Amino acid sequence: MRFIDIQKMAVHALGKNKIQTALTMLGIVIGVSAVIAMVSLGQGAQKLVQDQVAGMGTNVLQIQGGNGNFAGGARQGADQGQSLTEGDVEAIKQLPTVRLVTPIAQAQGQFVFGNQNWQTRVEGSNENNLEIRGWRLDSGNFFSENDVRTAARVVVLGKTVANTLFPGSDPIDQTIRIRNLPYRVVGVLAAKGQSAQGQDQDDTAMMPYTTVQKKMLGAALPRINRIAVSAVSSQATSAAKDQITALLHERHGIRANQQDDFRVNNLTEVAEAAEATTAVMTLLLGSIAAVSLLVGGIGIMNIMLVSVTERTREIGIRMAIGSRGSYIRMQFLAESIILCMLGGLIGVVFGVGLSIGIARFMEWPSYIDPRAAAIAFLFSAVTGVFFGYYPAHKAASLDPIEALRYE
Repeated sequence: MRFIDIQKMAVHALGKNKIQTALTMLGIVIGVSAVIAMVSLGQGAQKLVQDQVAGMGTNVLQIQGGNGNFAGGARQGADQGQSLTEGDVEAIKQLPTVRLVTPIAQAQGQFVFGNQNWQTRVEGSNENNLEIRGWRLDSGNFFSENDVRTAARVVVLGKTVANTLFPGSDPIDQTIRIRNLPYRVVGVLAAKGQSAQGQDQDDTAMMPYTTVQKKMLGAALPRINRIAVSAVSSQATSAAKDQITALLHERHGIRANQQDDFRVNNLTEVAEAAEATTAVMTLLLGSIAAVSLLVGGIGIMNIMLVSVTERTREIGIRMAIGSRGSYIRMQFLAESIILCMLGGLIGVVFGVGLSIGIARFMEWPSYIDPRAAAIAFLFSAVTGVFFGYYPAHKAASLDPIEALRYE
């Protein structure tokens, strides 16, 4: 008997009871769909983390000031003290593992243009900020080193701010008012969208940190909230963190038994930890979903055993007229494999649709990996072989005489 004949007989046998066949496939369909959907959402979460890391910049360390300072007997939180200075920035520039440095001074401002106004956060930095953070310009230019040195009243707007103040028009070289002072718009940042915490990253503005210090904060002691550092490479970030820590200990006179008045955060380590966490979650979700495939396989084995019982007399007749046990085994095994592969194919389609639907409904990123779909489909075929073999072997092992007597 040819293999194609066995396949035809298997398809004919499955077609006799379409409802039973459909219900048998349902477990595999659900299992494959669940695996693809869960893995897609998990990988979407990983991609979201990677995008957030790229948004923070490459090889970046953030130095925050104020941690460990005491006022009135209570320790102040990060950014609450005046522990970081421009002298620290200049000293960090000289470290061999450091490529670029910018001080950061933060403020809030009401931006006014014509009859439009918008309250947003202002980030003061030097001319290196965009390169450190890996941010691009949508139009115009970033402020220059000379603008920083002279505390020029120039501003670069985030996309949200630009669209609000200048709907349908070009903001470049326009003059806006911030705290009753005129500022010239020199550039607009490229859109970044929301952060992982749901914050609009485009609702911001950048200007020289000296301008923020003198024109917006107006403090007697120029304030630096934090320092952003770009290491020479991702491999050098840990060494850069150690060198910066040792340097600031020396500059701030901090002994071994004293609390630091700063904190150095290695964003590369944070990113790696976040990616590892999402990878574990993806594996966990995929494993949980794979259990439904196992359940579907057990269901197929049960149905195939029932089918063997129902078709015992048919099997006996076929054996009596000379059909080999191996042919009986191959037919039942083919039925199981066809059920699982067809269910797997339908499951792939449903899984892709489910992933897209969940992503759109929950506004959660979804990345459909063709490899995950292929593995889920192949696993469904393997399930057919594994769970279909015992019923097929049982059918092939029937005694023809006993089978003919079966009612």
